[in-house]
Amino acid sequence: MTVAAVEPEIADRAIAIRREIHRFPELGFEEERTAAIVERELGALEIEHRRVAKTGVVGIVRGALPGKVAGLRADMDALPLTERSGESFSSEVPGKMHACGHDAHTAMLLGAARVLQGSRETLHGTAVLLFQPAEEGPGGALPMIEAGAMDDPAIDAVVMLHVDSRLATGTVGFVAGACNAAADEFRVTIEGRGGHGAAPHLSIDAIPCAAATVLALQNIAAREIDPLKTVVVTIGTIEGGYRNNIIADRVTLTGTFRSQDTAVREGLEARARRIIDGVAAAYGAHAKLEVIYGYPAVINDAGLVQTFRAYMHAHSAIPLESPAPTMGGEDFAYFAQRAPGLMIRHGIRSEVAGSVHPGHSPEFRVDEAALTYGIETLVAFARGVGGGEVRGGVV
Repeated sequence: MTVAAVEPEIADRAIAIRREIHRFPELGFEEERTAAIVERELGALEIEHRRVAKTGVVGIVRGALPGKVAGLRADMDALPLTERSGESFSSEVPGKMHACGHDAHTAMLLGAARVLQGSRETLHGTAVLLFQPAEEGPGGALPMIEAGAMDDPAIDAVVMLHVDSRLATGTVGFVAGACNAAADEFRVTIEGRGGHGAAPHLSIDAIPCAAATVLALQNIAAREIDPLKTVVVTIGTIEGGYRNNIIADRVTLTGTFRSQDTAVREGLEARARRIIDGVAAAYGAHAKLEVIYGYPAVINDAGLVQTFRAYMHAHSAIPLESPAPTMGGEDFAYFAQRAPGLMIRHGIRSEVAGSVHPGHSPEFRVDEAALTYGIETLVAFARGVGGGEVRGGVV
């Protein structure tokens, strides 16, 4: 069965919902208004649904024909950012903005829900709709999983779309294997001994020690990791000092480790600690490293990539791309650890629509013409998994 193009009224409804959500962005676990919109739409479609993990929503579309269970996930939260996109429906909440496309993700999943609910008589299996809070932090995937979102019914394969300004509107992209990175945070505190700027020999200056630490940490990526493996060590903030003639006794650095290989990730803390302690000792200072482990890397299931690409070739006219992986973090990784998972890149790039800025930019825009292709892709996944043509594991 060919997946039909999305009807214009369904696409238009998705655009209207996306704009409604966009105007009133909410941060992680604050998505009461957004969750209420999701519940309103599911209720109007007579789709059974329940709240989980405070502001998460799980909906269930049960097909009339026997089959497998597909999970379709969309994140709902915004970012702490002041919008400068120039859109007529820009954020009305100061300091908050949908700058990563989660409003579009939610609207597309609601559009897919409308299509699936309206065609249950030809739908094999079940589609579980996972509307997730707090992807940008502190993380809503694990609380949803712990609340049973993947268990009742048990999901056989799970998918998500993420808008991507690298790909043209009307295309979707598949990445085999690692498609995102593990995202871990770290904090370094360097302790010296303060004093007068005119007498540095009587002090231990934490600032040059911090500067040397920043440079030395780059040795991890430059000289300690296999160049065919990916790793990023970024220092995002440096805080220290009092005034021009006081030698700083303390400097704090914060940053992020990004990696896609599990063995590389597991070795980063020890490598960083050795370098940080060594530099501090050379300067006569003391240093403390704290690592906060975040989301693991998203690993796309090889079987899902192969079978869903084939399914899309057979049942859809949407062009399929093969973009490079990124070093961004995504807590969809936890869903993909519990069932075969697939993160799909959803093209939104359009010069005409001004949809050219990367995610997390205050100028970020989404080409709304792309929403129809996202809805079609989600529907195709649900139908392919339900009917047994799309499956994870070894094919």
